[in-house]
Amino acid sequence: MTEIKIKIEGMSCMHCVGRVKQALSELSGISEINVEIGNASVKYDETKLNRQDIETAINRAGYKVALSS
Repeated sequence: MTEIKIKIEGMSCMHCVGRVKQALSELSGISEINVEIGNASVKYDETKLNRQDIETAINRAGYKVALSS
């Protein structure tokens, strides 16, 4: 299992949290999801998906993954 932390732009309420959590829960291979306003922590099986798949799901939910510095 791999764990990543992602900063997410555009989230402002618990509805946003629910949308991101729902989008991520639809991906096969995720074992744990923790979403807060502006952040997500995800544990996933790297043999089933990768970070780009997770970021794409967040983008499709209507939010932007912040660039890491």
